Amino acid sequence: MAWNEPGGGNRDPWGGRGGNDQGPPDLDEVVRKMQDKFGGLFGGRKGSGGGGAGRGAGGFGIGLIIGLAALVWLASGIYIVDEAERGVVLRFGEYQKTVGPGPHWHVPYPIDTVLKVNVDALRTTQHSAQMLTKDENLIRVGLSVQYQVSNAENYLFNVRNADYTLKEALESAVREVVGSKTLDDILSETGGRLVLVNETQEHMQKLLDRYGAGLQVVKANLESAQPPQEVQGAFEDAIKAREDQDRLKKRAEAYARDIIPKAEGTAQGLIEEAEAYKQKVVSQAQGETSRFLQTLAEYKQAPDVTRKRMYIESIQNVLQNTSKVMVPADQGNNIMYLPLDQLLRRAPASASGQNQYDSDGYQLPSSSGQGNSGTNQLREGR
Repeated sequence: MAWNEPGGGNRDPWGGRGGNDQGPPDLDEVVRKMQDKFGGLFGGRKGSGGGGAGRGAGGFGIGLIIGLAALVWLASGIYIVDEAERGVVLRFGEYQKTVGPGPHWHVPYPIDTVLKVNVDALRTTQHSAQMLTKDENLIRVGLSVQYQVSNAENYLFNVRNADYTLKEALESAVREVVGSKTLDDILSETGGRLVLVNETQEHMQKLLDRYGAGLQVVKANLESAQPPQEVQGAFEDAIKAREDQDRLKKRAEAYARDIIPKAEGTAQGLIEEAEAYKQKVVSQAQGETSRFLQTLAEYKQAPDVTRKRMYIESIQNVLQNTSKVMVPADQGNNIMYLPLDQLLRRAPASASGQNQYDSDGYQLPSSSGQGNSGTNQLREGR
């Protein structure tokens, strides 16, 4: 029967009987009864005669509870660091050590705490802004950077916000590199963009190392490099002109590759012809020299005969190559009339190989000097 049901005999909730008065129960009695109950749970005895033994059993139970709580507290210091993480151990907020992957133990909270940092994950940040080049042109550059944590301790404690520091380093590096180059250098298709990316990444890493941010730049990518929208049309025209220049340059190079071998071949042919002519002229000169020396030797032996023979040979060479009319000196008078005007008019016909005659019916000599098989034509005096 519950203590507060009718007929309960005014029982109190602690098992006693109350009188007519409704005052609160005795606090010492309540504590004693609770100790008796806990002592019974851990093997203690009840009764008035076993009060000392009950109090000893109660103390043992409290100690056991405290021991279990201490074990749970110590077990809470066990932690596991994943393969991609590093554990940074702090003691009362001060850095102690950095541990690698695997199970570890630290003095439980609030003495030690562990901060886990993922050092394998690739993080990405982007930056896009309008900048001024070396030749005072505006260009909008957009870059994205992939990075990861290289030192967990530096990442947590050297800077207030390492990710924000990296963004600031990226902007500073981009502006420094763009400001040191011209617009054509940046937009060049022959390596300008690659140079911009590499130099930006190098400058970023130097800044991060100087700050001790504990970050490593893995890769930088150039997403866009364009002039402002207001000059986009002129920029496209400049690109087309540059493409035309490259195309014409390649065409000229192709033409040069085609014409240069031909010119070199022609030059080689001329050189060979010149060498042949040189050999011919030298050989002729050597032959004439040899003939002259032979003639000189004969001249020394018989000067009169040699002189006469040389005179006859010279006159023969001269007369063979000229038109001539031979008239005996003992016939006619010394003054003769030659129809030079008719000779000049008939010269073209004489060149064609036809025989020419003067007004008196005499055959004129050919202009080549070879008419009638090289025989001289004799015109008799009238």
